[in-house]
Amino acid sequence: MTTAAAPPAAGPAVPAAGLRATARIRAVADGRGGTALPLLHGEGPFALRRTRGSDPGEARVTLVGAMSAPLGGDHLTVEATAGPGARLALGTAAATLALPGRGGAPALYETTLTLDEGAAVRWLPEQLVSVKGSDLWVRTRVELAPTARLVLREEQVLGRTGEPSGLLRSRLTVHRAGLPLLDQELACGPGAPGGWDGPAGLAGQRALGQLLIVDPDFTARPAAAAMLGELAAVTPLAGPAVLVTALAADALALRALLDEAVRTYAW
Repeated sequence: MTTAAAPPAAGPAVPAAGLRATARIRAVADGRGGTALPLLHGEGPFALRRTRGSDPGEARVTLVGAMSAPLGGDHLTVEATAGPGARLALGTAAATLALPGRGGAPALYETTLTLDEGAAVRWLPEQLVSVKGSDLWVRTRVELAPTARLVLREEQVLGRTGEPSGLLRSRLTVHRAGLPLLDQELACGPGAPGGWDGPAGLAGQRALGQLLIVDPDFTARPAAAAMLGELAAVTPLAGPAVLVTALAADALALRALLDEAVRTYAW
């Protein structure tokens, strides 16, 4: 695994062939203490469903996979915007499998989140599994207003049971009030920079993930640096945010670590 604080080289070019599909979501405060969804539109493998949550003031949307994707050469995009005071929970119904395509081209999966003043978004998708022979770029970009709150989870599993990983490259870029909060990149699998699976990288673990929590309350009560067990670290960021990074032997163990972090640090 490799990480970088400064912006790395330019990301992937848009694949030349393959499926193009976009899911678009817009949430707005309805003026009655709840959240409305004036835009809920999915294409290709994205079937969007409004699902019931435990918080009546929050709109919950689940992305249901309607077909196998992403395959090599596909370009999938999720765009979600939360207007002032809106509360939105986003998730997926099942794990996402990155699969090899016929032509050997990489796939690109982009997520863009935009949060206006007072908005709160929880982006908690299921795991992404990098299947043997696949080549996937994952690019996530977040723009936050100063009073917005965010819980964002990313989980990657390197290969299905008993198989090696595909090539997985991921970049997470977060800006708050127009200023950089986090810019992190990783690369795993065949073709990744040397040492990704060594003692300074994954050290043989097959599941990796991170949890980013941005909350203005951290300004008055910042989180302290800590360890969650042997393979998860809590890092306060230079802003009202905390980043939890974790490694685990499998997806279940990884989820347990990140669920503990959500209970400890999220609102």
